[in-house]
Amino acid sequence: MPKVDLPRVPRSKGTIYPPEFNAPCSERMRQWLGDAGGLSDFGVNLVHLPPGNWSSQRHWHSHEDEFVYVLQGELTLIEDGGETVLYAGDCAAFPKGTGDGHHMINKTDAAASYLEIGSRQPDDLTTCSDVDMMSANSDGRFVHKDGTPYPGQDKLVGLTRESFIRL
Repeated sequence: MPKVDLPRVPRSKGTIYPPEFNAPCSERMRQWLGDAGGLSDFGVNLVHLPPGNWSSQRHWHSHEDEFVYVLQGELTLIEDGGETVLYAGDCAAFPKGTGDGHHMINKTDAAASYLEIGSRQPDDLTTCSDVDMMSANSDGRFVHKDGTPYPGQDKLVGLTRESFIRL
């Protein structure tokens, strides 16, 4: 059946960033709806962002387009050019390869939720704009921008979304 049973889709909390970069995103909750529906060409995630939390470290993708649609609440989009407030019903698109890092912060006292949609390009490299971190889709590890792994990231090679939920 094509309907995704949302209450049965597992939630994952936080990120698999190295610990020094996880704190601003530690309460973020994500549900992989595309995986639950059996999609393989693109991903769709439902993200719940509590007050004060970030969606991610500010980043950009080499080979993946990304799109977000705000369902509830208010989020502040941070890009190289500044800040833009997004309200429920607003959306933003991030073309691949621009080098313009982005993320969203919930600066309000109320929870927010949004959909994030992106292609699943195996050659993609995610580069963080403000910290010394990047990640290749080919292995999922977060490494320094010179390629040196962060401690503990070797255990993440080949990590599935299901395994991440159990971390």
